Amino acid sequence: MKLSVIGLRGFPMIEGGVEKHCESLYPRLKEDIDVTVYRRKPYVKSNGSYDHISFIDLPSTKIKGFEPFFHSFISSISVLLKKPDVVHYHNIGPALFSPIVKLRNIPVVVTYHSPNYEHKKWGFFAKGLLKFSEKVALKNADKIIFVNRFQMDKYEEDIRNKSVFIPNGINDLPISYNTNYLEEIGVEPGKYILSVGRITPEKGFDTLIKAYKLAEKNDYKLVIAGGVEFENGYKKQLDDLSKGENVIFTGYTFGDNLHQLYTHAGLFVLASNNEGFPLVLLEAMKYGLDVLVSDIPATHLVDLNNDDYFPRGDFECLAKLISQRTKESMKRNYDLSRYDWNKIADIMSELFRDVTRK
Repeated sequence: MKLSVIGLRGFPMIEGGVEKHCESLYPRLKEDIDVTVYRRKPYVKSNGSYDHISFIDLPSTKIKGFEPFFHSFISSISVLLKKPDVVHYHNIGPALFSPIVKLRNIPVVVTYHSPNYEHKKWGFFAKGLLKFSEKVALKNADKIIFVNRFQMDKYEEDIRNKSVFIPNGINDLPISYNTNYLEEIGVEPGKYILSVGRITPEKGFDTLIKAYKLAEKNDYKLVIAGGVEFENGYKKQLDDLSKGENVIFTGYTFGDNLHQLYTHAGLFVLASNNEGFPLVLLEAMKYGLDVLVSDIPATHLVDLNNDDYFPRGDFECLAKLISQRTKESMKRNYDLSRYDWNKIADIMSELFRDVTRK
């Protein structure tokens, strides 16, 4: 089977939840599935080493809002000429161009990661385009995969009938006994709060910084690990908020540096306003970190205690919880058996076969 993949920037070593999802999934598909991933050339850093995955790197802009549409359009034209057995689009924006590949009766699978039009970073026109893309994507898909079952339940019966909930998975993550990166950024093991994610408004880092400033003062620092692309104004807002505080922005972090941050953190906080399925939360749970998370549907896709949640955007409540948790820092055990990428890849392999049989 020949499978073409559109809608991500690429992998390996490219920041983003969708990118992590794809990097974890496709190498685990059955070996009789040859995967071609369309990558956005400006982001490509490495080809890695994969047995049944090849890459086609096409030009792309880095213009906010235009980038995914432009790249997905030219990728869909390429797919139309190559005619694979099935095309897998990631998210609703890129899947706007799924009608192009349907011209040759190529089956289409869409993974719905997040309702992007709910994100604050998009203006009126962009939100309208994303909502239109959603209608096109859901109508043309032969199969729709929702990583968030609450999102799937919002739609009419005709959409749900061709949909399936498949959560994200979690990889085996190495414990790092190194501390050289911690020394480099000026933090002590067990004495910092960690938050991970791209610097965008929907991640709620402003809420987290306000809460950290209001919390009882101790020797904990706040580490925010994530890159900045388009949201320079938001990053300046965060810089102003954190001025004079022990807040450390690491930029995009990966490899052993990221493993060190997770291994030695005293507390993990996810303050997001919107999420599809929070992979970074799964990663924190895999490392056994104590967690605090905003009370949004996506954070209820995992099993947490009631007192792990705080109302979305409520920095005063979060500040109280941070004060409590940093006094009694602890490791925790979570049941993550349902998030096994190998099992998920087996389900996905069979899903692709089923779509091509119809």
